[in-house]
Amino acid sequence: MVANAQVKAQVHAGSAHRPPVKRIMVQGTMSGVGKSVLAAALCRVLARDGLAVAPFKSQNMALNSFITPDGAEIGRAQAMQAEACGIPPEACMNPILLKPTADTTSQVIVNGHVRGDMPARTYFEKKRALVPDILRAYDSLAERFDCIVIEGAGSPAEINLKDDDIVNMGLAAMVDAPVLLVGDIDRGGVFAQLAGTMMLLEPDERARVRGLVVNKFRGDRSILEPGLAQLEQITGVPVAGVVPYAALDLDDEDSLSERLSARAAGALADIAVVRLPRISNFTDFIPLEAVDGVGVRYVSNPHDLGRPDLIIIPGTKSTLGDLAWMRTSGMAPAVVRASRAGVPVVGICGGYQMLGMSVSDPTGAEGGGEQPGLGLLPVETVFAPTKHQVQVEGAVVCEVAAAAAAHVAPLASALAGRPVRGYEIHLGETKRLGGVPFSQVRAAGSQPVEDGCVAGDVFGSYVHGLFDDPELTEALVGELLARKGIDPARARAVDYAAYKQRQYDELERVVRASIDMNLIERLFEEQA
Repeated sequence: MVANAQVKAQVHAGSAHRPPVKRIMVQGTMSGVGKSVLAAALCRVLARDGLAVAPFKSQNMALNSFITPDGAEIGRAQAMQAEACGIPPEACMNPILLKPTADTTSQVIVNGHVRGDMPARTYFEKKRALVPDILRAYDSLAERFDCIVIEGAGSPAEINLKDDDIVNMGLAAMVDAPVLLVGDIDRGGVFAQLAGTMMLLEPDERARVRGLVVNKFRGDRSILEPGLAQLEQITGVPVAGVVPYAALDLDDEDSLSERLSARAAGALADIAVVRLPRISNFTDFIPLEAVDGVGVRYVSNPHDLGRPDLIIIPGTKSTLGDLAWMRTSGMAPAVVRASRAGVPVVGICGGYQMLGMSVSDPTGAEGGGEQPGLGLLPVETVFAPTKHQVQVEGAVVCEVAAAAAAHVAPLASALAGRPVRGYEIHLGETKRLGGVPFSQVRAAGSQPVEDGCVAGDVFGSYVHGLFDDPELTEALVGELLARKGIDPARARAVDYAAYKQRQYDELERVVRASIDMNLIERLFEEQA
């Protein structure tokens, strides 16, 4: 049986000709082998070589998402890849985004906007109907760019999912893309990964694989060479490169991120982030990790919380579900006790909602129900079916003034006047019952509005990317140090935008030196 026969028939019937564009696809032997980063690397290399390049991933499952300038939601990895290309992210770079809301249910986002929640079986029965959306998105990029770097998902050898595949070999057939197959040697068994994957592919799919890549290699390549020769002999496909393990700081995908296992406290400041079961957008805290002397650790056990200098409750895809977990795990009372003992607490998005007095879901946007919050902020949140997603900018407005002195402690007031830039992505509205607003922000073409709440040493905000601004981050860490009697001048935040560009530059250097770019050029010449 030819895999993906129904999808292929639909493609040929509805769209026989794609716009001419150079294309290459990165697939992997499993999740977490480095597809996203290698795709970003190729984006960077090709863009630096003078091509107009765009990333594309037809279907992404991720809780780390990003809001584009026009208010569409896409996977964070595609936003990262677009940044590597030097272009703004667009919804057509990731036409389908699945955000897990439970073990077998996901929110389905098409072209940047919510279609609804679906159990896994329902989605798999209906996903074929999304092929036209995928191809329209791809064609939109193909009409405007010289080259598209396509990323697959999981493994193309998941034989139970190969029929009606729309993200790996099924997509490669739709757009007639050559494939680089990537294996992760750091996990072990890379030869079995690559050879086994090739053996499970259909003949027409194997023919699409034009190069094998061994990723995350540590050691002497000469020791690896005999195995590479045998691998080429077994598969009939050349090894296109051996990419060394590189300690690069790039946006990660969900629970596969190694940073979520970080447990060491910083030498100067110890920041504890609550590791919620459905934590989302933990990339918010990478700029804090980049400050010298600051340790960001992720905590899911109240016994590991200790007495940090700051506690952060991050965003979540399931506020009510993770709020219930906070109680059953003991994290909720541990955070409240720490707050009463003088530890500052910050909530971002869903974490901000949890810090309030109550969270209710009258329309069933998250399954319905109501729960009391942690009671650390005088706010209450009511969910609504429509998701709020927009880029914003503004400034922190809370200050220690006569009228607000009872509500604002030095931590928040130290941030007064600092810029706020980022994006909001949340269900429902939060009403402030007391305290003072944290910031005032505005979307393009809109009037300024209040964001967040401050009460004592607790504050919350809906803005993701809050710590990307070095001025705000430096003020925050400086205040934490001052409280410990450490010179706040030692808090030197990096220019995060420039920092990321340096990471992309290093990624380009590593991959350009380890991937056979002549092979890539030959694949492009064949498409002329």
